[in-house]
Amino acid sequence: MQGKLTILGSGTSQGVPVIGCDCRVCSSSDKRDKRTRTSVLIHINGENHVIDTGPDFRTQMLRENIQSLKSVIFTHEHKDHIAGLDDIRPFNFKEKRSMNVYASDRVREALLREYHYIFADKKYPGVPNVNLSIIENEKFEIDTGIEIEPIEVLHYKLPVFGFRIGDITYITDAKTISEEEKEKIKGSNILIINALRREPHMSHFNLDEALAFIHEVNPNHAYLTHISHLFGTHTEIEKELPSHVHMAYDGLSLDFKY
Repeated sequence: MQGKLTILGSGTSQGVPVIGCDCRVCSSSDKRDKRTRTSVLIHINGENHVIDTGPDFRTQMLRENIQSLKSVIFTHEHKDHIAGLDDIRPFNFKEKRSMNVYASDRVREALLREYHYIFADKKYPGVPNVNLSIIENEKFEIDTGIEIEPIEVLHYKLPVFGFRIGDITYITDAKTISEEEKEKIKGSNILIINALRREPHMSHFNLDEALAFIHEVNPNHAYLTHISHLFGTHTEIEKELPSHVHMAYDGLSLDFKY
């Protein structure tokens, strides 16, 4: 069966352009260099699901004209990945249902701190409604017959989930990936992987590391995401990449099989 993945955001934690920066990337007129915080939309069986709700979640939903949302799946608890959860409320009101949320136990603890009012015994009227399911590093279903396989990576020392759905794999905020987890990725037709910049970074792949990883797991197609303004413009970087590797950008849609 066919699904579609849309890149909602392809930028790093500050987004691009960065506030107060007038570098040539932040000043670029190419719309592909306008990068909101990292997130993707999965469309399967007529239903929409998002991986991460960052600070730009509302803007992304409006930009893509998303009228319905079935679930939210979290990679990890950093603010650029969870800060937009409150904006699921319009979907609660419109669809008259709670939002299915899938998160690790560690992410659950962060959500309880950040959004205590969502999980309060006595809720203030109008707060978001969620059905929270705890996920571990094993396959789970987000809908009848739709299986997702977590891929645990390290973001410096923090465990973060990437996800494989059918023949597409999405990984953000990765610096280290074990041999066991790499095996889950092999055979993917499409790999979306973070590549923050050219210079080494403590908690993210840089360009050389991302390209080496892509070569090792050998997908047919790969896309770089979680891009910093320190990297370069979309056009500049594309010229340096192998023919099967491309820059992701906000609004890019990719078909996959599951």
